[in-house]
Amino acid sequence: MGYLNNSVVTVDAILTKKGRELLARGDGSFKITQFALSDDEIDYTLYNPAHPSGSAYYGEAIENMPLLEAFPDENQIMKYKLATLPRGTSKLPLLQAGYSEIRLKQGASLAITPQTLNYLGATSTFESGGYTAQVADVRVLSSFAGVGINTDEATKLNSTTTIGTNVSKTVIGTSINLAATTVNTLFGTRTQLQTTITLVGRDSGARITIPITIIKVNN
Repeated sequence: MGYLNNSVVTVDAILTKKGRELLARGDGSFKITQFALSDDEIDYTLYNPAHPSGSAYYGEAIENMPLLEAFPDENQIMKYKLATLPRGTSKLPLLQAGYSEIRLKQGASLAITPQTLNYLGATSTFESGGYTAQVADVRVLSSFAGVGINTDEATKLNSTTTIGTNVSKTVIGTSINLAATTVNTLFGTRTQLQTTITLVGRDSGARITIPITIIKVNN
């Protein structure tokens, strides 16, 4: 969804492939239960409190920025979602996963337990709403699941399967479990596979992206 015209409130909304599938059923299963807002396209460094025309023009450059047409690719849009933080917050929450990069041999497993720093006045904390984790190419993992959050949404995402195509997958949990693929054909002539995992705090909006490398060991 995006605003296409800065002079009037015009909203361009499109459905994802899953949304079109649910709408086509015509059985009432298509229901919008939640939404998110983001400001990916905005460059706040353009705010100019020294504008010669006065305070009404401080944000003129920002207000006149062109905005993207909506498209359903979560790897390219809605990366920086807007979040409401408690009044008096002086530091932005910072997500910490304990890894700057992840390197796994074929078949090896790993559990990631994120923490959020500078959140709700605590030195470190685990968010009650848990974390979303999105792997950019789920083919490189033999398993990918979130644990610790038992809502209907989390259960549905964690049980979603793919058909072996190059697609992303998102799960929800307080801890994220993953295991490297054992399928040799994915490597071709390469000895390594690369992808990324993006973790987002569901309460704070803090996020971090970690590169993943899968190392071939089977012949």
